[in-house]
Amino acid sequence: MTAGDTLSIVFAALADPTRRAILSRLAQGPATVSEVAEPFPLSAPAISQHLKVLERAGLITRTVRAQWRTLSMHAEPLDEAAAWVERQRREWNLRLDSLETHLDTMKTKPNIDP
Repeated sequence: MTAGDTLSIVFAALADPTRRAILSRLAQGPATVSEVAEPFPLSAPAISQHLKVLERAGLITRTVRAQWRTLSMHAEPLDEAAAWVERQRREWNLRLDSLETHLDTMKTKPNIDP
């Protein structure tokens, strides 16, 4: 899997508000599946699907101890996504600065009609 593919999976996982809320909860610390599912008006299979998407994106891991399944968040894929967004932001800021400079130059040039 290439870095671009990984980013696509991470961004797809983050596209859903329920998954973002799950990550926000797990950012506070590990939790059981039932603790994570509790605030959502969703069925257990729906929560399970959301968790699978987050797990596939590398954003969470599950630990099984006896009958308990504990979920933990992993921020590394978020860090990679944030770094990508920051690179795009810098690139666009440079382009916009260049455009602004060009427009300022055009304003100060005398308008010569042929």
